[in-house]
Amino acid sequence: MSDNDGKKPLGVRGGGSRPGNVKQSFSHGRTKNVVVETKRKRVVVPKPSAAPGAAGAAQKSAGQASSAKRPAGISDAEMERRMKALAAAKARETEDAAKREAEEKAREEERLRRREEAEAKEREQREAEERARAKAEEDQRKKLEAEQAAVQAVTPPPAEPDVAPGPARQAPSKAAPAPRKREDDDKSNRRGKGRGGEDARRSGKLTLNQALSGGEGGRQKSMAAMKRKQERARQKAMGGAQEREKVVRDVQLPEVIVVSELANRMAERVGDVVKALMQNGMMVTQNQSIDADTAELIIEEFGHRVVRVSDADVEDVIAQVEDKAEDLLSRPPVITIMGHVDHGKTSLLDAIRDAKVVAGEAGGITQHIGAYQVTTDSGAVLSFLDTPGHAAFTSMRSRGAQVTDIVVLVVAADDAVMPQTVEAINHAKAAKVPMIVAINKVDLPAADPDKVRADLLRHEVIVEAMSGDVQDVEVSAVTGQGLEELLEAIALQAEILELKANPDRAAEGAVIEAQLDVGRGPVATVLVQKGTLRQGDIFVVGEQYGKVRALINDRGERVKEAGPSVPVEVLGLNGTPEAGDVLNVVETEGQAREIAEYRADAAKEKRAAAGAGTSLEQLLAKAKEDENLKELPIVVKADVQGSAEAIVQAMEKIGNEEVRVRVLHSGVGAITESDIGLAEASGAPVLGFNVRANAPARNSANQKGVEIRYYSVIYDLVDDVKAAASGLLGAEIREKFIGYATIKEVFKVSGVGRVAGCLVTEGVARRSAGVRLLRDDVVIHEGTLKTLKRFKDEVAEVQSGQECGMAFEAYEDVREGDVIEIFEREEITRTLS
Repeated sequence: MSDNDGKKPLGVRGGGSRPGNVKQSFSHGRTKNVVVETKRKRVVVPKPSAAPGAAGAAQKSAGQASSAKRPAGISDAEMERRMKALAAAKARETEDAAKREAEEKAREEERLRRREEAEAKEREQREAEERARAKAEEDQRKKLEAEQAAVQAVTPPPAEPDVAPGPARQAPSKAAPAPRKREDDDKSNRRGKGRGGEDARRSGKLTLNQALSGGEGGRQKSMAAMKRKQERARQKAMGGAQEREKVVRDVQLPEVIVVSELANRMAERVGDVVKALMQNGMMVTQNQSIDADTAELIIEEFGHRVVRVSDADVEDVIAQVEDKAEDLLSRPPVITIMGHVDHGKTSLLDAIRDAKVVAGEAGGITQHIGAYQVTTDSGAVLSFLDTPGHAAFTSMRSRGAQVTDIVVLVVAADDAVMPQTVEAINHAKAAKVPMIVAINKVDLPAADPDKVRADLLRHEVIVEAMSGDVQDVEVSAVTGQGLEELLEAIALQAEILELKANPDRAAEGAVIEAQLDVGRGPVATVLVQKGTLRQGDIFVVGEQYGKVRALINDRGERVKEAGPSVPVEVLGLNGTPEAGDVLNVVETEGQAREIAEYRADAAKEKRAAAGAGTSLEQLLAKAKEDENLKELPIVVKADVQGSAEAIVQAMEKIGNEEVRVRVLHSGVGAITESDIGLAEASGAPVLGFNVRANAPARNSANQKGVEIRYYSVIYDLVDDVKAAASGLLGAEIREKFIGYATIKEVFKVSGVGRVAGCLVTEGVARRSAGVRLLRDDVVIHEGTLKTLKRFKDEVAEVQSGQECGMAFEAYEDVREGDVIEIFEREEITRTLS
């Protein structure tokens, strides 16, 4: 291709254009002058070649020959450069070909080397198998010879020579070349295939079969596997493998177990256990759990023994030892003060221990159980439990009766037996403990002790003054009258009971009260019943556990230990226990944690089972019942666990089939931000009993508009919640019948419709009242009056015995003889009783 490509070269036109200028023409008659610079072509003259003789002549001839075929416009130097580039390209091709050939040769050598290694390995394996087979045959031969020798030793040798063993001994040598022949055949087959064949192509690659069978590059058999194989072959050659005796194990079986753990406990293969489960119709994996009954079938199928264990066995570490008679020592009695509210229980105990406890109580009411120790003038030590008397604290009084030895029933001489007094009597009888009646307030003018004794007879409490077996003492907490007699009666009763306990054993006690102290954390008031509780002991109490960091007695003093019948405050719990939980001392912290976790899980499952519906029908029925049920949600925080529990129980009793109180959360301690968040999400108020909200909680409540109410007397809390719940009740609609009228005649009035001419037979007919139309004493319509006329005038009401005209609103099917019932509705505000 030339430089011009057939196009007309750009030239200089004649005419008016200047030399060196070119005039270009465009459409629409436009033109443009362009300056053209003309350059001369540089011609390079090649230098004469320095090569002498034939080489120069050859180059010259080649140059002439090439110049003859040279394209136009290519100089000799350019042609020479092109020839050198061509020669260099040919040289590179030659080098690449040589390199490829060398690489191919190296790959071929590598393939041959790998093939030889694989053949060597196969040959070694075959030789090892042949050696094992030969050894087994040799052992079998020796065994046969030994048996024959034994037979020959018993029987005389036969006359003819025994030639049978000869071929037997020669058989292995004749049969030995057979594997070598197969090996030669394999080699010839491999050699027969060409380089590009399938084996050559796959020779350097690892296949799945090779990896599984232990071939090149895969898993190799271990020495132990080879020895086991040789042992099996030897035993087979000697007449069969010897059966190993089955090891029968005792397998501990919990309520739920994982398949892999079951296999480990039986010392069986996991695959065998899974296979056995599949044969029984259970498609499970080794990581799935099975129940105890299924696992028992599998254990028996494998020939092992089943030992059933339960999760509750973790509590077996708690020592349940019977104390020996020689180890028992006398202990102080535990006296519980019971009675109706405001009958003077705390005042009586205050007079006994000479401390103003009642001055620190809200409204003079004991809000939780108090535990005190009192030393009498005679030196006797008495442990008193002061339980609340309000009806809301029934469960707390019940716990007081469970840990007590003697019950002192306080009854006011001016008030006689009251409902909570009867309840205290029932608790004492249920606990099967002796009772002493303290008739308090005998110094008042209205006091009548005989009336109290007579009222007690109705509840099967017969005092000594009426020939009974129950001691009664007339006392006065204000004047101190009868206090000495009361203490003597308690001491006498304690001597009769002969109370003893073993102080040299692991401590066991009951939680009287528990609270969350801001500075000290969870604190539990514990009454030690058995053993001695010491500082540093590890214990478990209900769903909590801990280590005793400090023991504080009823006077606020720190003590190192607490023996039987001694109430102390225990610090060091990881959480707040429930009042009434039993405290047990264990050896290690791990045991305590395990027991506490088991109890917490069991309690969680129990709560979930109690709250879950057992069937779809029950769930639908409950949803239908709750459809028209209104709820008042509340959040309760109290100072101690017993108060919180009592408040929750009181809240559960408030309500009826239309309204109920739902406690979203109840806890011990100050009101926190989490409580405010829960109350905001549910639209509930927060009720604090003897506690206060911290600063972040107060700020959060102000921002979110959550109401916080504080109480120190439980009466006020219960009354306020009851009033709030009453506000959710809909007003009761009552109908009041004010009159009856009988239709005498029916008229048709234009613009009004059918008008009934009536006679008011009873009461009064009012325009604003509701009406019902009765036909044969059956209600066929209920509505309002459109008009009520007396003659031609519209009137507000018509008295009995007068005639009037009535027209119903949107109803005209009235007939002569129908009765009209006139009534009014009134709303009555309802309250919860």
